[in-house]
Amino acid sequence: MINDNRLVKFIRAIVALSVVLTLSACVSRDISDLEVKVENIMSRPGGLIEPLPEIKPYEAYSYESSSVGGRNPFKLFYIIKAPEIDDEKSVDDGLTEEMAREIRNRNREELEQFELDSLRMVGTIDNENNNWGIILDPNGIVHRVKVGNYMGLNIGKIINIHEDKVELREIVQDSEGRWEEREAALALLEE
Repeated sequence: MINDNRLVKFIRAIVALSVVLTLSACVSRDISDLEVKVENIMSRPGGLIEPLPEIKPYEAYSYESSSVGGRNPFKLFYIIKAPEIDDEKSVDDGLTEEMAREIRNRNREELEQFELDSLRMVGTIDNENNNWGIILDPNGIVHRVKVGNYMGLNIGKIINIHEDKVELREIVQDSEGRWEEREAALALLEE
C-alpha cells in the first residue's frame, strides 16, 4: 500500500514536469517579426467605408374586412349543399329515415368537399381515449378525423379507424335513383 502511494505520487510528478517542459518550449522570446508586421499594417492609410444603406421604415398593415370585399376570413368560403330529397318519393327510393336525417340535419365537414379518391390517409394517432386518422387533402393540408366524422362527396361517415385504413359508410344513389348504403375504405398511403 505504501509503495502504491509512492508510485502514484511519482507518476503525478513526472506528468506535471513533462507538461511544464512542453509548455515552456512553446514560448518564443523573439517577437520582432510580429512587431514589424503590426507596424506595417498600422502605417497603411485607412480605407473608405461605404455608408450604410438607407433603411426603409416599417409600415404596419391593418386588416379591414371592407378592403377585401367584405369577406370574413373566419367563415367558410365554400358551401356544400345536401342532396335534394323529395319526402313523397323517399320511401320508394330506398331512403330510410336515418339516411334522410343524416343528409339533412347536420353541418357539412371540410373533407366533404373532396372526392374520396383525392384524399390520402397518411397515418394514425392512438391514445387511451381516441383513435385518430390523419388525412391529407389535395391542397396538401393535413386533417385529423375520428369515428363519426364525414368525408368525401357521398356522405361518407367514418365507422372505424385502423392502423392501415379508414372504413366509411357512404349514402349514394344508384343508376335507377334509389338511395343505398355502401362500404368504402381509405387505405394508408404506402411510400
